[in-house]
Amino acid sequence: MNIVILDGYTLNPGDLSWDWLNDYGRYTAYDRTPADKVKERIEDADIVFTNKTTISREDLQGSKVRFISVLATGYNIVDIDAAREMSIPVSNVPTYGTKTVAQFTTAMLLELCHHIGAHSTSVFQGDWSRHDDFCYTLYPQIELVGKTLGLYGLGRIGLAFAKIAETLGMEIIYHSRTKKDLPYTYVSLEDLFKQSDVLSLHSPLTEETEGVINKKHLSMMKSTALLLNSSRGQLVVEEDLVDALNHGVIAGAALDVVHIEPMEENSPLLKAKNLILTPHIAWSTTEARIRIMNTTKENLDAFLKGEPVHVV
Repeated sequence: MNIVILDGYTLNPGDLSWDWLNDYGRYTAYDRTPADKVKERIEDADIVFTNKTTISREDLQGSKVRFISVLATGYNIVDIDAAREMSIPVSNVPTYGTKTVAQFTTAMLLELCHHIGAHSTSVFQGDWSRHDDFCYTLYPQIELVGKTLGLYGLGRIGLAFAKIAETLGMEIIYHSRTKKDLPYTYVSLEDLFKQSDVLSLHSPLTEETEGVINKKHLSMMKSTALLLNSSRGQLVVEEDLVDALNHGVIAGAALDVVHIEPMEENSPLLKAKNLILTPHIAWSTTEARIRIMNTTKENLDAFLKGEPVHVV
């Protein structure tokens, strides 16, 4: 059996191993695959693993591919309709980073509240040694006790983050497609924007959710509010957010995801005030990546037994 990994570097930059695949046959692990090389690399493959490399109908036509395993939760990179027509099951990894992403979202929130990185850099630059006072702050320090966390979407990650926020003394409100049987307050979309001191996005990307963070909704928020997005970049209208940050409509934001990844050199986000940007790493702890690897093995085993799981 011939197994091809199209973009193995993101999941395994060298600290994990693909050698368990030797038990299944021959494997080739490419760090990255350009779009114009996908068809060539998968045409003789029985099994294909991909993380973010797109597999189109044209790529699949004439290939020997029997099974595709996506090394992530999102599977829009694969032409699912074409795979279905060709009787090629496509499996994903539905849950691997719930606690990891919730932890990272907490880190983004606390960094917005305290700007620890900026203060540390300032100290190493000698600013404290030269200062007349025993302490100084570069940004206002924010206490979270009693403040309202608004959650846009309350799936596994949103719920995990809510539990952490509770321990910080925050009040929890949320808006989602359905009301949940939870001790949190369901509010309308308008009230979510109006009442939140911190608004955190935990929603899949759909026609309804795309661009939900826009000029209209940002104008409803408190001028002291903070925005967090570790979900999908397309939930945010980036130009509107930049304008809101630069004109004091809201106080700050932290994004781990953007519209186009890798980020474009001329992205408007790079000109925003009080914005923290990280390169889509909320999911990427060693522990979470090991879970992806383990679930991928389960997906492969199940397919070979004729009982595929996590089929999308």
